[in-house]
Amino acid sequence: MVQADSGSQGQTPQLRPPRRSDLPLWLALLLKKQRRANIVPPPWMHPDSLRDVIHHETTVDTKGWAPPPPPRSRADSFGNATRINDLSGKEAILSPPFLPSCTADAPSGALPYHWFELAEMLLAHAGDDIVSASEVRSLLRDLQEVRAAKMRSSTAQLETGVDGVMSLRGVGAMELAESRGFVTGVVEGVRKIGASAEAMRREEEEDERGDGDDEPSDDGMGL
Repeated sequence: MVQADSGSQGQTPQLRPPRRSDLPLWLALLLKKQRRANIVPPPWMHPDSLRDVIHHETTVDTKGWAPPPPPRSRADSFGNATRINDLSGKEAILSPPFLPSCTADAPSGALPYHWFELAEMLLAHAGDDIVSASEVRSLLRDLQEVRAAKMRSSTAQLETGVDGVMSLRGVGAMELAESRGFVTGVVEGVRKIGASAEAMRREEEEDERGDGDDEPSDDGMGL
């Protein structure tokens, strides 16, 4: 059994079937294609987990996105939790979008940074290892549509000006890539509108000052 992850660094563990091992995704897919391994999908690809995410997106938080997976932590004997591979250590820092959130040990109900790409590859090459693969495809399609519509509507926050802030916490890599052109177009449009409004304001101020200078003074009237 293989737990696929999206990382590519580190040594490949020794494979001892039927013991599970964490392998890079490309190697896991290669072994799957050769019928030498089965892939254990991450818990967030289970239908129940995807339904929970869709419920959060459509009911709990209709404007934001479902929170990303929390960083890994380790508790000591006193109950204090500390992050694994924090900045104080010398070990390689594993970014949250990768190893911790893309294996069978990942938390359910939270989408990793590369959730769309990972789900597409696992469904295409390891669909028989996924519970209710057809239902998962349908739920992923619904989730993608909900989040895409939310991404388009969230740009309304930028209408107040270029200084408007739009939170992207929980948005995936592919979603950012797909929406980059649309979002940058909106920002550019808002910038042009703001520049046009500023130019009109300056023209009005200049006209008002010009009208004030043209008014006849008492000296000019001979009074």
